[in-house]
Amino acid sequence: MNGMNVHRHQAEDGEALLRERMLEVCRAMNAQGLNQGTAGNLSVRLKPSTLLITPSGVPYERMGVHDLARLDFDGQWSGPLRPSSEWRFHRDILRERTDVEAVLHTHSTHSTALACMGEAIPAFHYMVAAAGGIEIRCAPYATFGTQALSDGALEALAGCRACLLANHGLITLGATPEKALALAVEVETLAHMYILARHLGAPRILDAAEMERVLALFATYGTPDFPDDTLRRVPG
Repeated sequence: MNGMNVHRHQAEDGEALLRERMLEVCRAMNAQGLNQGTAGNLSVRLKPSTLLITPSGVPYERMGVHDLARLDFDGQWSGPLRPSSEWRFHRDILRERTDVEAVLHTHSTHSTALACMGEAIPAFHYMVAAAGGIEIRCAPYATFGTQALSDGALEALAGCRACLLANHGLITLGATPEKALALAVEVETLAHMYILARHLGAPRILDAAEMERVLALFATYGTPDFPDDTLRRVPG
């Protein structure tokens, strides 16, 4: 087998594995209560200007790996089923945000409830910074599948990895589909907490200076470089 054939087969194997991972994440999205029925969608960058995306209107339990569509940034697609009706914001986000590889969209209950109020999730809890900013913004309402929706989502996602869509749902971004799913779980938990806290009164909001400190800490969270003057790693 020559080098060109080896490279082609490696690419095919990589795409097959990616399709399987996407399907697992889609089913986990429903199993974890983030989605219902055929709502929500997922895309992952396949090549610099090509993505894989879930098809339109197919229940995840009936979806197969070959049902995922290939979509080029110029709008050309291939596959047995039409790409999600929300393909525009998936395409636009992956085209503009070279720092992410996966885009997940859900209609998770508490996030969507806040989105239906047109409200952002403010810094009532430091974990809001997990989405990359000092708040999780809410994009203005636009009809699903439209360029206006995509444009609003891009603006709300500026510098962040999550946003709400007014009267619609939630978008999260990640380096992998699994990380996009984990962030969706985190944002949905935060939305639930925020709604509960508001039942008790007006939640205390952390100021921007504190959230900037938290964001700086998150840059090395989970690594040996996380700053701590009293904790020292011993070689060996």
